[in-house]
Amino acid sequence: MLKDKNAIVTGSTSGIGLGIARALARHGANIMLNGFGDLDDIERIRSETAEQYGVAVSHSGADMSKPAEIRELAEQTVAELGAVDILVNNAGIQHTALVEDFPTEKWDAILAINLSSNFHAIRAVMPGMKRRNWGRIVNIASAHGLVASATKAAYVTAKHGVVGLTKVVALETATTGITCNAICPGWVLTPLVQKQVDALAQRDRIPIEQAKERLLSEKQPSRAFVTPEQVAALTVFLCSEDAAQIRGAALSIDGGWVAQ
Repeated sequence: MLKDKNAIVTGSTSGIGLGIARALARHGANIMLNGFGDLDDIERIRSETAEQYGVAVSHSGADMSKPAEIRELAEQTVAELGAVDILVNNAGIQHTALVEDFPTEKWDAILAINLSSNFHAIRAVMPGMKRRNWGRIVNIASAHGLVASATKAAYVTAKHGVVGLTKVVALETATTGITCNAICPGWVLTPLVQKQVDALAQRDRIPIEQAKERLLSEKQPSRAFVTPEQVAALTVFLCSEDAAQIRGAALSIDGGWVAQ
């Protein structure tokens, strides 16, 4: 379905981003991976993905908090793959604290990576998409882009901003072959969420499985984690021609979180 398309997936060396990258590759897209980590592990992921799906796979270690490196990521993708047809803005970090205790440097970092990076990446790839009159932009927001939780001021602010940015870009491209949508997952058991589970277990001195159940029961009525594969499948659908008139949507995949 996506043969000969080229995709950037930010934050794709683990978790949701890696699941999305692999799903896009499975459907024929060439992939630019992005993220930090052990270089040997990243090379293994890159080569295995390329071999398994028969597509070109590159990697960029661009720091998504730095606009210049985001521009270089787009330029590298064009140089190595030929174009940017699909952009998945997935990179994200988290920190929790009451507003009065929230470190200002953590606020700045979360806003830079979780929100501003989306703007800079979209800005970098949009001219090429407009020239070809085709593009798919998928922003991985969060249930926290639609509702709030205490102690997550920066994350909630950033993800609400991602939903707003998604709508603006969708309106600006409404008469073109470019679409822009947001996916709003609930709890997905990624390394980021696992840290919150571990912290809860340590704080309350309870087993890890009990901590998972407590985390889910507070927010997610299904009491089951969303999987990276489910988020990836929705991303692939948004990149298809069947989704050509889904524009500016914030699609929940959250086990009923925001239905409450």
